Amino acid sequence: QVHLVESGGGSVQSGGSLTLSCAASGSRSTIDNMGWYRQAPGQQRELVATVDDGGTARYRDSVFRRFTAQRGGASARNTVYLIMKNLKPEDTAAYYCFGRSLNSPTPEYWGQGTQVTVSA
Repeated sequence: QVHLVESGGGSVQSGGSLTLSCAASGSRSTIDNMGWYRQAPGQQRELVATVDDGGTARYRDSVFRRFTAQRGGASARNTVYLIMKNLKPEDTAAYYCFGRSLNSPTPEYWGQGTQVTVSA
């Protein structure tokens, strides 16, 4: 069993920065890709960024060049970060990290969620 634990959410003003962290414990060898989804009130959960085991990251258009998703170093392979800069009110949401194996087309493991609130 894999558990993902997130930290780092909070409230900032527009233009501010936050960094989210997510660490996996348990049977971590099953995780290849990690990343982040977010869900705003009344909205569907949407993919924000993914990072593969080699460190290659992909982003949704609305956060490209503002957000950076990174995996931990060799000793922290099953940790993923989301460094968010120039935050906008439309980034307000609950952010969920995920992990999945290469054989799974969808996330297999989820964090508990952490709230990010950006005020104008």
